[in-house]
Amino acid sequence: QGQLVESGGGSVQAGGSLRLSCAASLYTYCMAWFRQAPGKEREGVAFINRDGSTNYGDSIEGRFTISRDNAKNTLYLQMNSLKPEDTAMYYCAADYVRTWPCARRAPSYNYWGQGTQVTVSS
Repeated sequence: QGQLVESGGGSVQAGGSLRLSCAASLYTYCMAWFRQAPGKEREGVAFINRDGSTNYGDSIEGRFTISRDNAKNTLYLQMNSLKPEDTAMYYCAADYVRTWPCARRAPSYNYWGQGTQVTVSS
């Protein structure tokens, strides 16, 4: 069993919503959601530290909300107003280094989930 396990992906029509979850079995300080579409680089979507401070990737435009429940050691991503261009594999990432803002680059994270597919149809 991995240290980060995502769930909640699926298929939805444009304008719909999905909520992703990531259950962690290790201590984390910064957690993040990244996504990767076929043929594209892995892109940072949203970032949150243990205190709940957040920031977002430029392409999100206020449609997504990242949150975490430290008691449950779980990360969430609420995705609203989904667009076909949001179609990608979504990955949960985490690290224990205490830093703010949380890193926006994938190589800065040492722990990764296996990914969950999100498909948005037009």
